[in-house]
Amino acid sequence: MADEQAPNPADMQAGNQPQASILAQYVKDLSFENPNAPAVYEQREQPQIDVQFNIANNPAGDDLHEVVLKIDVAAKVQDRAAFQVELAYAGLFRLRNIPEQQLQPFLLVDAPTILFPFARRILADAVRDGNFPALMLEPIDFASLYMQQQAQMQQGNGDGNVDLPPTGNA
Repeated sequence: MADEQAPNPADMQAGNQPQASILAQYVKDLSFENPNAPAVYEQREQPQIDVQFNIANNPAGDDLHEVVLKIDVAAKVQDRAAFQVELAYAGLFRLRNIPEQQLQPFLLVDAPTILFPFARRILADAVRDGNFPALMLEPIDFASLYMQQQAQMQQGNGDGNVDLPPTGNA
């Protein structure tokens, strides 16, 4: 008889191992407004910049999740709009065999951490293409923000949305 080996239990369970993969990353929406051009270019002052973040996740099918990192940037010089840019950058993730208690942390921490560098580059390019100095956002600690949001929800102050605090001048 041929040498037959019994199946390895570890190999049989490999199909049950947690798996996360990125199927696509894409710009879902991008808007750049320069409402006071060309007068805004005569200003010598550094603009005041307000940055707002939001993370959304949407089921997109069996084991599929779309995570959208929305970044809104408004720049003003002397109370006049210099520019405004809005970006919704998304990723489509396939998540298999992820325990329920680890699903939300992945979607609200790990996925945005993966998406952020790409969204940051797109924003920098859009602002630079509007003839302003490239906007280089600081890295975001999505894990600590998630933990803060969870603490607020446990205290009954959260609404379930992940809105990150605004930043000041960039």
